[in-house]
Amino acid sequence: MHRPGNKNAGASYFREMRRIMRTCSGFNLRRLAVLIIPVLMCAGTGIAGRGDKAGTAAATELLIPVGAWQIGIGGAGVAGATGVDAIYWNPGGLARASMGSMVMVSHMTYLADINVEYAAAATRLMGLGEIGLSFKTLSFGDIPVTTEDQPDGTGETTSPTYVVVGGSFARNISDRISLGFTANIIYEKMANVSASGVSFNVGVQYVGLGGIDGLQFGVVLKNIGPNMRYDGSGLLRTGVINDVLRPGSPVKIEAASNELPSSIDIGLAYTQPLGDDANIRVATAFINNNYSEDEYRVGGEYSYRNTVTFRGGYSFASDLLGREYIYGSTFGIGFHSKMYDLAISVDYAYRAVAYFSGNHVLTLELGF
Repeated sequence: MHRPGNKNAGASYFREMRRIMRTCSGFNLRRLAVLIIPVLMCAGTGIAGRGDKAGTAAATELLIPVGAWQIGIGGAGVAGATGVDAIYWNPGGLARASMGSMVMVSHMTYLADINVEYAAAATRLMGLGEIGLSFKTLSFGDIPVTTEDQPDGTGETTSPTYVVVGGSFARNISDRISLGFTANIIYEKMANVSASGVSFNVGVQYVGLGGIDGLQFGVVLKNIGPNMRYDGSGLLRTGVINDVLRPGSPVKIEAASNELPSSIDIGLAYTQPLGDDANIRVATAFINNNYSEDEYRVGGEYSYRNTVTFRGGYSFASDLLGREYIYGSTFGIGFHSKMYDLAISVDYAYRAVAYFSGNHVLTLELGF
């Protein structure tokens, strides 16, 4: 069932983003609040948590998180994610990359023996901003083919293909505000049916919120786009009309179209130095979902001499309709070094999952 107001909320958000670009000079906190608060009010009424629609969205692979850094702090990276890590969490943070070019590769053991591979790269265009490219794919292994006539299997196997390719652009529109945009191409194929679509993310980050050094605010509207529908020869069936002297003819089953799992994510992060050698960061995020219950995330990390980082986090969801949220605590560790002009980061994260083995995430990131 389509909820009234979704399209109007999305249109309002994009109008406000254009308005930000037109007024990028002379920003202050009051002007930012005037822009963001109406956007959140509009989007919040149009895209509300809908647990009764769980499991009915298209392209749910868009929701699978990536990168050990942000997963390690519970997925609360809306406000604090920067550089190539921000492409998934909030493209506005891409503009605040610490290096001119960055490359990231990540592997995650997901649910039910599914593996998630992710790669991203970003580089700075002097005077224009940052551009990025990302690639996510799911590996399911071989799955036995079953049919109505052979429910125990035909002896054949198939391996589904799920791919998301994204292009991002971000720039700083003032010394405190960055704006980013990502366009994703989605492709899914299972046996003889397939579907394709596009989705869009728009995000903003604000550093030094309220004039407080280290306090960051972020908001991102994710997975906005047209409905997706499966098509292909796998939807053909042979139709037979009784009492008619004619052979059976192919009949095509029309698959239903489904909306993308849109959300609006809002977050805060705060970084506090601890002397000259260490700092601590805490982050929180609220995820207002259109196809599941709303989520709440909190996390933090302790970094020593920018060499080793320890992370932890927790996420939970409202339980208004009695459904169980299967994710929970997370933890992670990262090691960082720099050789000449090359920065190297190796990060690991673990996310606990009910009824399944936990998710293990390993990420390598290079900056130069």
